Parts: sequence; structure tokens; C-alpha cells
Amino acid sequence: MPSSVFIESIGLLGPGLGDWTQGSAVLAGQQPYIHAPTALPAPAGLPQAERRRTGPTVRLALAIGQQAVAASGMDAADLPTIFTSSSADGQNFHAICEALAAPDPLMSPTRFHNSVHNAPAGYWSIAAGAMRPSNVLCAMDGSFGAGFLEGVAQVAADQAPCLLIAYDTGYPEPLHSHRPIPDPFGVALLLTPQATARTLAQVWAGVTHAPATTMADAALEQLRKSAPAARALPLLQAVATGTTGTVVLDYLDELRLEVGITPMVPDARD
Repeated sequence: MPSSVFIESIGLLGPGLGDWTQGSAVLAGQQPYIHAPTALPAPAGLPQAERRRTGPTVRLALAIGQQAVAASGMDAADLPTIFTSSSADGQNFHAICEALAAPDPLMSPTRFHNSVHNAPAGYWSIAAGAMRPSNVLCAMDGSFGAGFLEGVAQVAADQAPCLLIAYDTGYPEPLHSHRPIPDPFGVALLLTPQATARTLAQVWAGVTHAPATTMADAALEQLRKSAPAARALPLLQAVATGTTGTVVLDYLDELRLEVGITPMVPDARD
């Protein structure tokens, strides 16, 4: 079996899903899924000037990362990070395209520095006071799978915790019609090399040609397909339900990610 690591805590934010506590109840079938627009909080931890410059993508990434860190009891400043997104800040891209198409094209310096793919990682380092290494990935619809595989490999190799932050926000028209992401969705996993009293599950990852696991609930399946970060839902459901087994997640066009899950029980944490 490939090297295994542990999911210590989870941050979750998406349409009708305000955090992991609510999301796990929905995924476990303890309460119905009710779609509602994703509520993005103001970015915590940033100075006022930086807060004014942030858009939906940064607010989403910071919110889920801070949820996961808070649930773990660890210090965000001590954690290396992996950020993964299929497209980063679509609202900002749209505004830049409009500016470049204007008769007198002028580029805002703030928009320019927010246009780079690693902008959320930069804002995270300011908010968390983090000086640890940060990797920033993009793999189109397989972005969560790429980030998860990187996280498992990094934690297994370095024998140190790592925070994975996966997020997607949409575009305005006309880009929305070509790349529809209807609602912001993000998930953060704090991965560790050893189990603790808070650990949720032990996981391992490998590649497979098997088809991706789908959600039995039609509304949750629609959500899974709505954003690349939401491809994590089968894994999240297995954790929420305490299921032992495997799920298959989207990764590359003809190659997917097989993830094994073993829920943690008190005896397994001793």
C-alpha cells in the first residue's frame, strides 16, 4: 500500500455548506442538503489595506484554511501549505480583460498583483505570519486531485504536517459561459504524518484508471461537478460517514486518483 498520512481537520465552504460541522452532517445524511449562495466572510488576520484589496478567491482560501487550522489547534505560522485551484480569481481576470479592451487601456497595480496564481498564498502568509514553504498548483478539473496527491507525498516524505487549500470561484459573462463555476467552493485538509486525539481518518493515495466516484444524492452530485475543488466530496463523505474503503477522484483526463480511507476511532489514536 502507498504511504499513508492522516487528516487532522477539515475546512469547508460552499453553496449551502458553511463549515465542516454543517457539511459533515449533510454528507452523513443527518440533515438535508439545501443549496444557498456561498457566504464568504471578510478575510481575518489581514491589515485593513490588504483586506480592501482582496476578492472572492482570497476570502474563500483564507476562510477554509483558517477553519482547518482552528479545528486542529496548531499554529498556522508553522505549517507549510499547498494551494490548488483551477483558475484563481475569475472576477479579477474579467476586470483586467475589460481594462485592456478599453480605448485607453490602463492597468491597476492592485489588479495586476492579484492576477497571479499564487496571490492567495501571499495573502495567507501575511494573515498567518507564515514563513514556511508554499506550493501553488493548477490542473484544470483535476486540481483537487493534484493538490491532494502532492500533500500526501509531501507529508509522507517530510514527516511534517501540511495544510492543503483547494478553492474555485467563477467568472462573470462572457467567460462564465465557457467555464461555468456557479458558486465558490473550497476545502482545506490539514494532513499530518501521525495520528492525534483529533485525527479524523487515515488516508493513502495512488493512481487508477477506474471511473470517478459519484454522489448518490442528485443535488450533491451536481455540486461535485460544479467546481474542481468540489471533486473532493466523495472523500469528504467517506470521512463524514466513517466509511472504510476507497473512493476515486478526478485527476487527469485518463488517469484518476484512488484514495483509501480508514476512519479513526479512540483505540487507533492511542
